[in-house]
Amino acid sequence: MYSGAQISIYPMADDFVGVILGALSALDPYRDRLQVQTDDISTLLVGAPEVLFPAMRDLFVAAAKSGKHCVLHATISRGCPGEPDDAVCYTTEYGGPVLPLEQRKQMALDSVQAAPVTDMPSAAQFSLYVMDTNDHMDEIYGCIDFLKQSGTFDRAKNFCTKLGGDAGAVFATVQAALCRFGPPEGHVTIDLTVSANSPTVRTS
Repeated sequence: MYSGAQISIYPMADDFVGVILGALSALDPYRDRLQVQTDDISTLLVGAPEVLFPAMRDLFVAAAKSGKHCVLHATISRGCPGEPDDAVCYTTEYGGPVLPLEQRKQMALDSVQAAPVTDMPSAAQFSLYVMDTNDHMDEIYGCIDFLKQSGTFDRAKNFCTKLGGDAGAVFATVQAALCRFGPPEGHVTIDLTVSANSPTVRTS
């Protein structure tokens, strides 16, 4: 199953180049398990979800530890029928037979509880799109139920859900949303924006 993300990171700083380049070493532990392609708009990361999401998390946290307001935007996909399968995307955690929705929700909750602590408070908003199935709304409602129990749920917004908390838990929540909802080999996509060190006062 092909899985990957087009990501862009935006440090709100005069020295944005330095912040980005200084954060790139956070990808080093993952480079042998990812395909990485960069152009002038975004960077494509291709790999198994259990590698892809920690790599995005660590890159974002490394940039945010500069103390500058940093935003990461990602378009994330798994199972796209228009993409060839790739050995680098082989997953040991996902796939297999379709499990009952309640069981998948519990697995998603367990993964958030097990997320590493990064000491980087973050906010995020994302939208989940489940393709290739007639019961996509059941899957989305199941995901929403999981989100409300995840400990990272902030609130529903128009067209998306807002999350907040430690970056480790936030990225684990989004990973679970992508991988635990929708058919195991089906096409699921997420549009994600994550922010840290924002000068904007949080509103309820």
